[in-house]
Amino acid sequence: MAYSRDFRRKVLSVRSKEGLTIAEVAARFDVGSASVVRWLKNVERQPQGYRRRKIDLEALRQDVIAYPDAYQHERAQRFSVTQNAIFVALKKLPVTHKKNASTSQGGRRRAAHLPG
Repeated sequence: MAYSRDFRRKVLSVRSKEGLTIAEVAARFDVGSASVVRWLKNVERQPQGYRRRKIDLEALRQDVIAYPDAYQHERAQRFSVTQNAIFVALKKLPVTHKKNASTSQGGRRRAAHLPG
């Protein structure tokens, strides 16, 4: 939970008026000393960046069909998400990985296959 701007300003003003150290003011207001240090640098809250939370599973399914041998990091670039987000979304789809000897030398590369 974020502290209000008024509370952060009050903590900093008490620190400057009474000449308290960071540790003393943190203990007095029961906040972390790292928070006080961060407030000294910038009392305003840092805006949270926009995070795309969901991947369109149908679009991902079409991507798997179009690029069956693509790596997860390649899919992540196409969808502008992290590789872990692709990993989690692929688990939601019934995607299996089977060896396909014709896809690469030695048959080591795996190809994604969708049932149905």
